[in-house]
Amino acid sequence: MACLGCDFAIENLNSQLGFFIMDYTETLPTTELVSVRIDGAICYLTLDRAEKYNAMNVQMINELCALFEWTASRSVGHTGELFGDGGAPNLRVLVVSGSGKHFCAGADINMMRDAGANTPEENRRDSERLDRLFNGLWSHPCFTIGSITGVALGGGAGLVACLDHVIARESVKIALSEGKLGILPAVIGPYVYRRLGSACFRRLAMQASRIGAAEALRTGFVDQVVESEIEMGEAIKQIIAEVMTTGPCAVTLAKELTLSFDRWTGSDEELRQYTLDFTSRMRGSEEGQEGLSSFLDKRDANWKT
Repeated sequence: MACLGCDFAIENLNSQLGFFIMDYTETLPTTELVSVRIDGAICYLTLDRAEKYNAMNVQMINELCALFEWTASRSVGHTGELFGDGGAPNLRVLVVSGSGKHFCAGADINMMRDAGANTPEENRRDSERLDRLFNGLWSHPCFTIGSITGVALGGGAGLVACLDHVIARESVKIALSEGKLGILPAVIGPYVYRRLGSACFRRLAMQASRIGAAEALRTGFVDQVVESEIEMGEAIKQIIAEVMTTGPCAVTLAKELTLSFDRWTGSDEELRQYTLDFTSRMRGSEEGQEGLSSFLDKRDANWKT
């Protein structure tokens, strides 16, 4: 399949969102605490430390960072191609879940204990590793889906905040729990703040208490609540099916557009001109032309599966 023509903004998007671009010929990173399954253009990542409630230690964080970077480099949003050199589909959707009863209980207790004895420089490096983790998910060029069960605490709540669409079980409990330890959700803060807004982020950071599915849905922490594992699977399938009908580069570039709005410091007139230029580029791209042509021809666009 020929290039979809979103290369005009890929370099700019990579720069804005901080993508770490890896050699496309590299193999899937070796992992022990995160399992990976790729089904066509869909990649499933599962935190696989169920006996510890999928609490994140240094090894898991490093593995997740490597996987976010590897999958980003193999996405349609980065390459501009539906298929790779070997003919396999490039990635369009990333589904993140946790094994066992819980999504993620936050930072591993041993890692938290060690932080108390670390030097300021060591704690800074740990924070940089976490920032790489959360930004890698938040800025991922694929459409990201979260399958959230049990608890999502601290850094686990940070992962939830970085996802594009979050589906949670009715029994879920989410908390910005750092305040209970006398610290604050600073590294995850920008991502949770963007999802929840100022007042809600401030309240939950101060309370540091667990909220249930109803409040998580009301505040926008999650997008959808289901009752059972079967319903969770069906909900994920439905979202994937919907996303696969959308232009894959349009999905990625929606993140650039949103980031531009978030950071806009120019005048209203300059913003209007920016949106006009953005729209013109999209309409003139191969993907834009294919989408408009397929609509007029009453046929499926070439990215629909």
